[in-house]
Amino acid sequence: MSGLTGIDLAVIIAYLAGITLFGLYVSRRVKDTEGFFMGNRRFGKALMIAQALTTGTRADYAIGVVGASYEIGMAGIWYQWMYIFSTPFFWLLSPIFRRMRYTTTADFFEERFSKPLGVFYSFFALYLFMLWQGTIIKGGALTIAGITGLPESWFIWGVTALFVLFGVAGGLIATVTTDFIQGIFIVILSFLLIPFGLAAVGGFSGLHSSLDPRMFSLIAQKELSLFPVTMLVISGLVGIVAQPHHMAVAGSGKTEMSCRVGWCYGNFIKRLCTIGWALTGLMAAVLISRESIGRRELAFGALIKMLLPSGLTGLMIAAILATVISSCAAYMIAGSALFTRNLYKKYLKTSADDAHYLLTGRIVSAVLTVGSLLFALYLPSVIDATVHFVTIVAFVGIPMWAGIIWARANSYGAWASIIGSSATFYLTRTLGWTQGPQLLAALLVGFSLVIVVSLLTPPEAADRLQRFFALLHTPVGEEKNMENARLKLTLD
Repeated sequence: MSGLTGIDLAVIIAYLAGITLFGLYVSRRVKDTEGFFMGNRRFGKALMIAQALTTGTRADYAIGVVGASYEIGMAGIWYQWMYIFSTPFFWLLSPIFRRMRYTTTADFFEERFSKPLGVFYSFFALYLFMLWQGTIIKGGALTIAGITGLPESWFIWGVTALFVLFGVAGGLIATVTTDFIQGIFIVILSFLLIPFGLAAVGGFSGLHSSLDPRMFSLIAQKELSLFPVTMLVISGLVGIVAQPHHMAVAGSGKTEMSCRVGWCYGNFIKRLCTIGWALTGLMAAVLISRESIGRRELAFGALIKMLLPSGLTGLMIAAILATVISSCAAYMIAGSALFTRNLYKKYLKTSADDAHYLLTGRIVSAVLTVGSLLFALYLPSVIDATVHFVTIVAFVGIPMWAGIIWARANSYGAWASIIGSSATFYLTRTLGWTQGPQLLAALLVGFSLVIVVSLLTPPEAADRLQRFFALLHTPVGEEKNMENARLKLTLD
């Protein structure tokens, strides 16, 4: 096999066999839908950190940042550092997500606003999950194909079979338990190339002398200048609450503190890993000519092939596989929870037993993956996909922020905000506006509409608001206070 030795193959096979068998072993603990979708909400701090790190740190992210930094310098880091100013908010948001006691984010839109909004969000999130899985698989395929010389399609089908195997069997319990192991590989992925790259370019002094000083600036002259970076950061913060997998990432911990530590610390580790990706891109800019690779997203794989010795190349491929498997399995489980809980159980099969819904969730997990394969096979660019989902999820994040903070926000305002911000964004695109002004206009319209329309239309029913805010004001473990007040504790 081109680019791989027997030692490399042994490392890869050992990793794949070990992680799959371990995932299938822990899958025996899954007995019902609560265990499959939310891990029975029993994860401690260490596993919550691992879950946040691995679901938020993906091969396509590393490939995108390395490729962007290879072309425009350190400013490429903002394709993932757009969330750096959101990280402190995770500490504040985690108890809110845990106290909601929902299984999916669609539950929030249904309970806080209306059933139609819950259905809309379910379909929106299913689209996002398929897009994300496809982007992850595509990014991993680009890199491994560049190292091995094998067709991308071989990787796409092979790794999909693996994460479906233990994800469908073990649900969130298997996914999060294996995430602890995958997290180690993600750190390896982020920093393994750096010592070899620095040796090749002559250390940091050689790196600086070989590149234009502007390559070390966090603000680029093109693509990621100050205004686009600012709008990416703002959009990231607005949309972070509406990312569909975050209900499980932030709400499946045993305690509120477990959720806080997991979501905040796990993502902080990711911010450190992102520095490694950007430095790798700079070293690639010194060592690899653009003509030799064609597309900038191939720089990561080309550098691995150039620098790493036998054995470590296999370890790096295993690390890439770790990010793909952990992230895709988590998204697959979250997507199946959305379909099973918010669509199938409520509108198609309302009275089946829990075993039936567990089987349905497993089947849907596999079916959704087929949709993601289509994205993987036909996506044009990893970065384009990243910017696309950061943009559209922000439009749904506007009413979610409003619904949490402001009791007067209602479903009319939520609909107006989503439709108005989306229409503004795509209208300004047809007018030839660039990304930054498009986002600014869309967010201003969205926030204005959710406020104005909510004030001009009737508020939500008092019992709906009372039930929702009673959840938010009741710490985990104090549910009896709600029972004494005769309030319905939903979806616990």
